[in-house]
Amino acid sequence: MIHNEERLEELLSEPTSEVIETLSRLQGDLIFLGVAGKMGPTLARMARRASDLAGSRRRIIGVARFSSGGREALEAQGIETITCDLLDESAVAKLPEVANVVFMTGMKFGATGNESATWAMNSYLPAIVCNKYASSKVVAFSTGNVYGLTSVDGGGSRETDVLTPVGEYAMSCLGRERIFEYFSRKLDIPMAIIRLNYACEMRYGVLVDIAKRVWAADPVDLGMGYLNTIWQGDANAMTLRAFDHLATPPWVVNMSGPERLLIRDLGEQFGRILGKPVRFTGSESATAFLTNAKPGLETLGPLRIAAPQLIEWIADWVARGGKSLGKPTHFESRDGRY
Repeated sequence: MIHNEERLEELLSEPTSEVIETLSRLQGDLIFLGVAGKMGPTLARMARRASDLAGSRRRIIGVARFSSGGREALEAQGIETITCDLLDESAVAKLPEVANVVFMTGMKFGATGNESATWAMNSYLPAIVCNKYASSKVVAFSTGNVYGLTSVDGGGSRETDVLTPVGEYAMSCLGRERIFEYFSRKLDIPMAIIRLNYACEMRYGVLVDIAKRVWAADPVDLGMGYLNTIWQGDANAMTLRAFDHLATPPWVVNMSGPERLLIRDLGEQFGRILGKPVRFTGSESATAFLTNAKPGLETLGPLRIAAPQLIEWIADWVARGGKSLGKPTHFESRDGRY
């Protein structure tokens, strides 16, 4: 089991041999825009560790507003930090020139009622970044929400499917993808766009949300029915490996675990492990936000942690009162309102 945050972050940032090989080939410095989010710190640290192990001397730079802190921890791990409001074009213009960019910024929670800011962050900001880093390589995060709901028996949405986003958050994320695609074509920027569907670790994620409800004897909502998720450490590794697969126009790839997980089964598993009765509300629908992650796993894998191990770890963490980021995923939302 994972007994403390130090061990957790060590595991989340541990590079695979494949990541080390990728960063041994990658030329130039690496900047993470929006590094202070849920994935950013351990992803940047993995890049630092892999670069060091590969013998590649490069700067690893993390950029964010750092409104909730976190700079000191990153700097202690060998990551340079820059405080910047990325919507401020003059501030972005002063950022260092680097060969490789990971774009992690976005606005989801709080989007409902603040739609204009959501569109600015998700659809306008990519243009600022592309103009600044027109000569760089870019890996940009998107979301599986751009697909919309799909049949639970259809194997999950595929990269070639028609995009039918539900709600303004998902629509603005499709806008983000289209802006990146436009500038990739116009400026010949090699890119990868990652449609991530629920990265998860001990302190946040869909499995954490379900485990905490079971532990607190709160009902688990069955409306969404099914979900995909992936251990954040594996998502970190796959993200860095995407630098081996950039293209113009962008290479688009789904990133999630291979399993189609039934929320009812997850609730019952957590109930057994935690020794708690489980209550459910609602019933399963015929559609859900599901992605087919097979091509991405074949190209960017292998995975190190599968869902059963993650479930065991999370149950132990929740039962011991481990730290939570306090950021629920709202996985049960079917109308795209966050």
